[in-house]
Amino acid sequence: MIRLFTALEIPDEVAEKIRRLQQGLEGARWIERGDLHITLRFIGDVPENIAADIDAALALIPFTPFEVELEGVGEFGAARPNALWAGVKMSEPLRILQGRHESAMRRAGLKPETRKFHPHVTVARLAGVAATDVGRYIEANNLFAAPRFTVESFTLFSAKGGSGGAPYVAERRYPENAWEDDEG
Repeated sequence: MIRLFTALEIPDEVAEKIRRLQQGLEGARWIERGDLHITLRFIGDVPENIAADIDAALALIPFTPFEVELEGVGEFGAARPNALWAGVKMSEPLRILQGRHESAMRRAGLKPETRKFHPHVTVARLAGVAATDVGRYIEANNLFAAPRFTVESFTLFSAKGGSGGAPYVAERRYPENAWEDDEG
């Protein structure tokens, strides 16, 4: 079994802005630079043969580069916050790409995702951090914004089992030639 998800990677200049957010909240487990991403589709634990079907389905997704912008901060968990996030401004190209990922996963035999797509970058895990402290942190950082960046590819990641799952491993980037200039 392998735990998988698809995501957009975060460029260094945006990661640096996020890194500056990662302070001032006692008890927060800040996410490491290499694990910052925008999840498109959580896949979960799948057998290796299904992972091959997923890879094949992802390779067929049409992709055109588009811009992404981060703004604002928030939390998941309400009265018992469990994660702190930087918001991703929804755009039509992002919505379309996420929908194509959902369709590809269904073609590969996975069940539909039941949660509504809420694009974000998880900044910290919050086990046991008081909701009032999280509220104060959000209030102090609610004007967060990062430079707009162009998404040139999406990535299939693997993760360790359990809560958080990091460190993540980039298994494959799509389209396959998206990183040729960086590597060649």
